Amino acid sequence: MPTEKEKMIAGEPYVAMDQELASERLAARQAIHRYNASAPEQFKERAQILERLLGAYHKTAFIEPEFRCDYGYNIHLGKAFYANFGCVMLDVCPITIGEYVKFGPNVQLYTAAHPIDPDERATFTEFGKPITIGDKVWIGGSTIVLPGVTIGEGTTIGAGSVVTKPMPPRVVAAGNPCRVIREI
Repeated sequence: MPTEKEKMIAGEPYVAMDQELASERLAARQAIHRYNASAPEQFKERAQILERLLGAYHKTAFIEPEFRCDYGYNIHLGKAFYANFGCVMLDVCPITIGEYVKFGPNVQLYTAAHPIDPDERATFTEFGKPITIGDKVWIGGSTIVLPGVTIGEGTTIGAGSVVTKPMPPRVVAAGNPCRVIREI
C-alpha cells in the first residue's frame, strides 16, 4: 500500500496531516527560515540551503528572499532560473522549471488542490497536479499558476495573470483567466 507521501507526489488523494508529511513540511520551513534570514552577501550559504532543500538546483539559479514552499524536494529548477521577491511554490506535486526562466515579484505556483465537497475537505484529504514551465519563459509579477498547468517554451505571461489552463509555446498571454493575446 502506498504511503501518503507517495500518493501526494503521484497526484492521488492523500491525508495532508500525515505525520511524515507534517515532519517534512516543518523541516522545509526551518530551511526556508534560514534562507530568508540570511544576509544579502551570503550567496554561498543560500545556495547550499537550496541545493539541500530542492529536488534539482543549478548553481546559476537564484531566488530572492522571501521565498516559501511546502516541501522543496518536488521543485526542480533549471539553469539561470531567477525568482524575484515573494515567490511561493506549493509543491505537493512536482514543479519543473526550465532553463533561463524569470519570475517577477510575488509569483505563486500552486500544485495543491482541494475537494469541492466541504465534508471531504474536513477530512484533510487533498490532492495535487504538477506544474511544468518550459525554457525561456517570463512570468510577470503577482501571477498565480494553478495546479496542472504547463507553460510552453518562450512564453511571456503578463503581470497579475491567473493561469488556469496550459499555455502554448511562444505566445504572450495575460488576464484572469489568462488567455493568449498574440504569438511571438
